[in-house]
Amino acid sequence: MTITLFQLNPDIDRAPLREAFARDGRVQVRDFLVPEAAATIRQVLEHQTRWGLACQAGEGGPQSFRPEAIAAMSADERGALVQSLHRAAASGEYAVRFNNYPMLDAYLQGWDRGSPQDLLLEHINDQPFLDLAREICSIPELRKADAQATLFAPGDFLGLHTDSHVAEGWRVAYVMNFADPEWKSDWGGYLNFLDEDGDVVCGWKPRFNTLNMLAVPQRHAVSYVPPFAPPHRFAITGWLRDR
Repeated sequence: MTITLFQLNPDIDRAPLREAFARDGRVQVRDFLVPEAAATIRQVLEHQTRWGLACQAGEGGPQSFRPEAIAAMSADERGALVQSLHRAAASGEYAVRFNNYPMLDAYLQGWDRGSPQDLLLEHINDQPFLDLAREICSIPELRKADAQATLFAPGDFLGLHTDSHVAEGWRVAYVMNFADPEWKSDWGGYLNFLDEDGDVVCGWKPRFNTLNMLAVPQRHAVSYVPPFAPPHRFAITGWLRDR
């Protein structure tokens, strides 16, 4: 039996999505993959991905730990790391914590050549997906994408930020969601958009088999996942770039 890893839904109605992106600078594309592909990617993320940790506490800069580095930490070291993240967030500094698998780094460094994650990165950089993004976003200059797999488990969050790396070619941030189909609103992990007064003007559930795209820079955050939520807020995220 042939396993479908990544295949776009041929029934996507692109015209209204293009209008929404032009109006709002963001758009949500539901059921963007055929069901078999979405189910396969969910299985890859849940059962075939070795999760590391991405984090940042204030101005210290981003940190990334591979699974073996996390396993080598003592309980005190892990606790100190978490406390530093919480202190930064509590003081209003930029703070981040989530599980990740850096797909682009893994691909370029040959961590596991031919892995499903490698193949997914190739699909994300192939013409069918790039053409979809170019058409919906009306940005024909989009030429490539980076990617990371992410898992927002209990205690994870992504602080308010804008992705203001236009000089590096970032044009559009994207999130491919593969969370539980019955994800509950009380479980958090929402992609929220905020105005200058700090009010949430739009919030998107991490809906299964949904592609979110947003023009950058733009104020957004991922809300805290509480302790009682299941560790199933899976996604593939990155930036579509013009260079």
